[in-house]
Amino acid sequence: MPLFLTEQDVTQLLTMPETLDAVESVFRSYAVGEATNESRRRLRTAGATLHVMSGAVANCAEFKGVLGLKSYTVTRNGARFYVSLFDAESGALLAFIEADKLGQMRTGAASGVATKFLAREDAKTVGIYGTGWQAQSQLAAVCAVRPIERVRVYSRKAENRASFCAEMQALLGLADIAPVAEPEAAADADIVITITSAREPVLLGQWLKPGTHVNAAGGNSILRREFDDETLRRASFLTVDSLEQAKLEAGEYVTAVEKGLLTWERVQELRHVVSGALHGRRKQEDITVFKSLGLAIEDVAVAARLYRKAKEQNVGREF
Repeated sequence: MPLFLTEQDVTQLLTMPETLDAVESVFRSYAVGEATNESRRRLRTAGATLHVMSGAVANCAEFKGVLGLKSYTVTRNGARFYVSLFDAESGALLAFIEADKLGQMRTGAASGVATKFLAREDAKTVGIYGTGWQAQSQLAAVCAVRPIERVRVYSRKAENRASFCAEMQALLGLADIAPVAEPEAAADADIVITITSAREPVLLGQWLKPGTHVNAAGGNSILRREFDDETLRRASFLTVDSLEQAKLEAGEYVTAVEKGLLTWERVQELRHVVSGALHGRRKQEDITVFKSLGLAIEDVAVAARLYRKAKEQNVGREF
């Protein structure tokens, strides 16, 4: 029978190292054609939007093959997230999972994987724009792949900056994490993360120092831009999780293409960097950018890892 996993179950079971491993593995599968991703589709009605994204992974560590979809609704009352996981051999429903925490963790992990392959090996400082729910896993994932010694945090409200620093200091054991009152101060870092709901850029390219890696993970709409055109101009390497999805959702790239400042040929997919087919960073002073949109195959791979662990530990409820 299928297994039902609640948000509490997911929080109990899922760790960042496991999530990073699942996401990196699925990017390798994607690079060799063993994973198929269907871009997000949106259905809108008065007052509500339904988002659906699906994917398949062959020969993952947990199963010979899995299929799955994430669906979520957004209304004035908030968002609700669910993942359905299927066995590709039998077609059976394996699990139905409440997926807010799962999505938070896999979004952070995607930035962590990009950081592992694109940031300088000696990167020790982070600047982060945004202090919400998703910002927590972004910082946790980056700290898991680089020995971070200093973090600077910017958001619009001083009280949010302060509370985020206190929470993450306790969670990650960071000795030097502090809020900054001016946005340019957060850009003085080896790794810069943007995880906001901004419609206009919060990060300006003129602030970036040579050698910086940027993870932009806050927007998945062509109406939103977290960084400006100068960031693209200065970058030596631009990457995204899916070119197909980027053409629908990456506001920073789509706007630049429409202006004639960028061609899609300059934008590479992260899977080819993870597989070793492409080398993203060639010089220490290169600026690299990862635009994260979130792929269904990430959800499916993490859900498969989560399902196996739940069965091993007898967590969840059959229905």
